[in-house]
Amino acid sequence: MKRLFFVVIVLLISLVGLAQEKKAYQLFDKKGKKVSYAKLLKAAGNTQVVLFGEYHNNAIAHWLELELTKDLSQKKKVILGAEMLEADNQKQLDQYLKEEINQKQLDSAARLWPNYKTDYKPLVDFARENKLSFIATNIPRRYASIVSKKGFEGLENLTPEEKMWIAPLPIAFDANLPGYVNMMKMMGDHASPNMPKAQAIKDATMAYFIQKNLKADTVFIHYNGTYHSDNFEGIGWYLKKYVSGIEIITIATVEQNDLEKIMKEEYNKADYILVIDEDVTKTH
Repeated sequence: MKRLFFVVIVLLISLVGLAQEKKAYQLFDKKGKKVSYAKLLKAAGNTQVVLFGEYHNNAIAHWLELELTKDLSQKKKVILGAEMLEADNQKQLDQYLKEEINQKQLDSAARLWPNYKTDYKPLVDFARENKLSFIATNIPRRYASIVSKKGFEGLENLTPEEKMWIAPLPIAFDANLPGYVNMMKMMGDHASPNMPKAQAIKDATMAYFIQKNLKADTVFIHYNGTYHSDNFEGIGWYLKKYVSGIEIITIATVEQNDLEKIMKEEYNKADYILVIDEDVTKTH
């Protein structure tokens, strides 16, 4: 009887402990099955490109980007790249990586995002400390702005030097891709036919600079807003146009209050779906 009482007490304590456990995130595969971080890490080490789709203000997404980068770099050669740095700032970024300029000089020379110091500097500094390449993949925003106003035709007037910072023209474009269609629906009466084109030139340019910097036996880890790679579209769609048979792992970020399961509409959003507690502190 005493033995039975002891077992019951131990079980109750264990259940209370589980009830009090607070998890910040949970990973799922594209079929909605829970998976471990170890499985994600293994998959990332067996591909050519990892597209890590984030929410730009989510602290857990930024933390996991850094952890995955650190852990993967212990297993494979890696190259880093990001939407948050524009292609025409590559020279200044390289100077910082080579310790030819300091952070203050980079701040004044490059167009860094307002949340750079909290969210992206740790990644860039990891590359700097470990002598890794970091590629500024995004189109300069002034050129994306041209597309939003004038369409792709507006880019034809750029100088040859300016065209070095964008995907080669003309780019493929499919206005019927679900991501672009949904963008138009979300904007409603404010929608313009050029809006998805401005998104597409960003996706194409990021894909272009990723494929341009691919190396054998090396994983390119790219950090981008989740919308740029969700549903295997965006950057991934263009990468497959540039490189036949390229191997890509995508990660999508979702915020919700339930970490135990994801809704069916989230299935197939990416190879791995990072579900983060919606109460997690935002970085900005």
